[in-house]
Amino acid sequence: MALAIALVGLALGSVLFHFLSPWYFTPIASNWGAIDTTIAITFWVTGIVFVAVSFFMAWALVRYRHRAGARAAYEPENKKLEWWLLVLTGVGVAAMLAPGLVVWAEVVQVPKNAQVVEVLAQQWHWSYRLPGKDGKLATVHSRFVNDGNPFGINPADPNGGDDVLLSTAEVHVPVGQPVKLLLRSKDVLHNFAVAQLRVKMDMVPGLVTYAWFTPTRTGSYDLLCEELCGVGHFAMRGRLVVDEPAAYQAWLDRQQTAAQARARPAADVAAGKAAYAPCAACHGANGEGNVALNAPRLSGHGAWYLERQLRSFKQGLRGTHEKDVFGRMMAPMAATLADDKAVADVAAYVAGLPDAPVPATIKGNVKNGRERYATCASCHGADGRGIMATNAPRLQGMSDWYMATQLKNFRDGVRGGHPQDIYGGQMALVAGMLADDAAIGDILAYINSR
Repeated sequence: MALAIALVGLALGSVLFHFLSPWYFTPIASNWGAIDTTIAITFWVTGIVFVAVSFFMAWALVRYRHRAGARAAYEPENKKLEWWLLVLTGVGVAAMLAPGLVVWAEVVQVPKNAQVVEVLAQQWHWSYRLPGKDGKLATVHSRFVNDGNPFGINPADPNGGDDVLLSTAEVHVPVGQPVKLLLRSKDVLHNFAVAQLRVKMDMVPGLVTYAWFTPTRTGSYDLLCEELCGVGHFAMRGRLVVDEPAAYQAWLDRQQTAAQARARPAADVAAGKAAYAPCAACHGANGEGNVALNAPRLSGHGAWYLERQLRSFKQGLRGTHEKDVFGRMMAPMAATLADDKAVADVAAYVAGLPDAPVPATIKGNVKNGRERYATCASCHGADGRGIMATNAPRLQGMSDWYMATQLKNFRDGVRGGHPQDIYGGQMALVAGMLADDAAIGDILAYINSR
């Protein structure tokens, strides 16, 4: 009797939990309401079967419980019962499968007017490519992939000049416009998933998979990799922003094409040298840094990284947290650079300074650090010299005391909390793996050994 009551309680409790629980699907923001309907049908079918079986088992336990002198009746076959089970099972399975087949028929039929967006995944980074005014994407091949050409675009393809290349983890699409996603992976199996849009598709190395959707509501939605792709899988996040058509076009017009990026005027190093003069007071004439002034080494970094950090300070992505004392000191200094050209000039000058690694100041367990650094290596490189394609800066030979401070800032929420600082948010997740200062010291000791 106790077991029968437990079965009934389990069935009723499960039903109540389903209907009363605050955890359910995120509000849909695309045309794929049919997917939710299909899942709801599956819930109803499996839920009814679960309750029916639970109640039947409870009834059987009570009805056929042990009684002194009672004997079981053996019935090897029951044609009527078998037919009922066959029919009901067939109806239930068909009710679950048929709607899914209907939806799948829609999933594989992409509208002809769909806008194409190519998504490229690699541990643990998203990047995107959009066709230019010609409406065509250039052909790609793995043999063309390198740090300067992360998409592997065929240099001989004339359609590649106006392709828009986004190395940021954020991409925009217009509301109400069908979007076709061409999904590629450079290394391992990944998965493109945006819960609100009901989009989820594997990204297989060597293949181009696809998915499509029509966004119906503007907003900013988290993009997740939902396939275990390595130890840093949890930090592989991006953002898909749905804009009104006018706002989307304005965003698109601000993006550089591949040809524009190649034709970008060279930075004025002389102007950068003059603009760097105030910086030298803290960071040193040769960008060597000064631990007494909490100014890290700058020389040795690529211009692309220095530009991004200066823009982050100027735009308020860094240096705004009340506990980020030295970041708050740096923000007004970055604000003295009037525009992107001034930022590029300073970055180019600093990138050309002598590459003289600074002495190590932190000690730790190199062996433990090697194991922990495995997560970092996919972005920053096995030798810690940074990878431009993954927007990961150089670590080897840089100011270890500064890196220790920043890892603590990431871990403690002082840095990486701004919603637009996507890479900072990613670093905050990774730094959360470092339980204490000793773990940070171990990683930096290993980096210093490279």
